Amino acid sequence: MSEELYMTEQVVESVLDSGNTAWIVVATILVLMMTIPGLALFYGGLVRRKNILSVLMQCLILTAVIIIEWVIIGYSLAFTSSGGSANLFIGGFDKIFLSAVGVNDILEGYSIPELLFVSFQGMFAVITPALIIGAFAERIKFKGFILFSVFWALLVYNPLAHWVWGGGWIGELGAIDFAGGTVVHINAGVSALMMAVLLGRRKGWNTPGEAPITPHNIPFVVIGTALLWMGWLGFNGGSGLAADGISANAILVTNLAAAAAALTWSLLDQIINKKPTVVGFCTGVIAGLVAITPAAGSTGVFGGIVIGVASGLICFWMVAHVKFRFGYDDSLDAFGVHGVGGIIGSILIGVFATQEITGEGGAKGALYGDWNQLWIQFIATVATIAFSALMTWVLFNLVDKLVGIRVSEIEESIGLDISEHGEIAYE
Repeated sequence: MSEELYMTEQVVESVLDSGNTAWIVVATILVLMMTIPGLALFYGGLVRRKNILSVLMQCLILTAVIIIEWVIIGYSLAFTSSGGSANLFIGGFDKIFLSAVGVNDILEGYSIPELLFVSFQGMFAVITPALIIGAFAERIKFKGFILFSVFWALLVYNPLAHWVWGGGWIGELGAIDFAGGTVVHINAGVSALMMAVLLGRRKGWNTPGEAPITPHNIPFVVIGTALLWMGWLGFNGGSGLAADGISANAILVTNLAAAAAALTWSLLDQIINKKPTVVGFCTGVIAGLVAITPAAGSTGVFGGIVIGVASGLICFWMVAHVKFRFGYDDSLDAFGVHGVGGIIGSILIGVFATQEITGEGGAKGALYGDWNQLWIQFIATVATIAFSALMTWVLFNLVDKLVGIRVSEIEESIGLDISEHGEIAYE
């Protein structure tokens, strides 16, 4: 390549595109909406009335804390180079406090401001630890929750984001994760399972003679689901960082997978429980959205529908049967939906990825003749599970020793709204 041609290409790459920039601004807003109020209402409606303020506060405080953590150090650790072989595992410190990111700097290789990319990725950093709330809802100390979440963001989320998206070893391996199957959903889901096991069951959960623990406000669950579904179009649709055909495909298959999973869940409800439930439909929607997330930039219509159906079937089985069989109290099914759905999507990329979406020379799955991609996806998935599980175990024990992490039986019985926040949601 001549020097003149090289310089010309560099200039093209560095020019800001107002259309792409406008779309990622909208996508950033949509992803923020997924946590507050989307996830807050979804989880808040699923808990008992004495704990809704606790869940809302956890989502609110995480949004504030992680935005600051991300700007101070998280972005630098995830998306810069540490130099040498260390760069395969963690980023550097060049962009702490965004000191090296100017208002006119364009993200390398794209056509949007780097500051916008910081904000967009910051919303992913916010929602990922927030998903874990679903596993320990109704029984965690507020100060223990905050300390654990900050440690987790620093030592689990940031390194894994670097491994996959920031030049680390999983990305170098050739694994595909378009919008967060490993970084967000498997990571949060596996950590959620560890937290549920380590914390132990809620008082009265799955206990003979005790009334079942049921959602206190299903309309909140519906509103939260609608906001999450809408926000997910920015979550997946914006992950290509451009307003183009890949973005259009991501939005299309995201809707297809959500619809297929929700209908599958409702059909199973009808067959097994004789009545389709609103909560079941909403849970199915989330399962489909989770599963298509890593595959939205590499999978077409057929793959999107199959991934949706598969997530509806398998996540239903996990939520309705497996957790009761093994006795772990995953309060709001963070592992059963996010962890398992993320695993399904991450693995099935290796089956359904197609060059019709990835382009000539791009990745393709086993269905289209390349079994190697399936093996790569398997390695990335297993590595994420192992790293998340081990680090969550370490951080749980550390925080438990420092400040304690589970509320007392009396505080749990009273409810966290009063015992942790001194407020009542409903008079």
